[in-house]
Amino acid sequence: MSSSAPPVLPVANVPPPPTTTGSTVSGSGSDAPANSPAVRVLINNLSESLRHGLAQRRPWAELADRSAFTKPESFSEATLRVRKNFSYFRINYYAIVAVILAVSLLTNPFSLILLIGLFASWTFLYLFRPSDRPLVILGRTFTDFETLALLSGTTVFVVFLTSVGSVLVSALMLGVAVVCLHGAFRAPEDLFLDEQDSSQTTGFLSFLRAPAASVGSVPSVTGRV
Repeated sequence: MSSSAPPVLPVANVPPPPTTTGSTVSGSGSDAPANSPAVRVLINNLSESLRHGLAQRRPWAELADRSAFTKPESFSEATLRVRKNFSYFRINYYAIVAVILAVSLLTNPFSLILLIGLFASWTFLYLFRPSDRPLVILGRTFTDFETLALLSGTTVFVVFLTSVGSVLVSALMLGVAVVCLHGAFRAPEDLFLDEQDSSQTTGFLSFLRAPAASVGSVPSVTGRV
């Protein structure tokens, strides 16, 4: 009796179902905006600028030296004093305005929440979103122009139609008034204004210029930065 081999059953390799990322914004966790090179460059430059600016601040005792306060004889002298004092106490004045702005926002938590949400929307939905991954919200895909228009409209609404704009303007005006008053009544004769260094061009806001050159050398970064 002859033996025959058992029949070979066909086997089909079924690929696993694709994973979904939800119905909001498309993208995998490895490509999250917080891990993108552009965000890391911005954070690094921001921390370097803050450390560099804080290292250039003048002693607070020198800023608050009451023996150096005198009344200006004319408006032109007050203006000259403001210019000299701002050139010397630049970082200290930035810190004063920042503290006034922070206190104003902390005393208005609703405005603070709206401002943080607005900043996060611009950061993660437009500035550092990969250009090859369109924005998808509730199953609808938005182009770059539509995303920009949506964020711009949201910004206009938040700034001009809520309390955010009034809080920011009031805080900035108060900070500028404090700086101008101090600069006008603080006699700058005892200040060594000839020792100015690169602080004229660097400071807390230098991180806005620095990433432009650094990000350009980072591969696969969106061109919107």
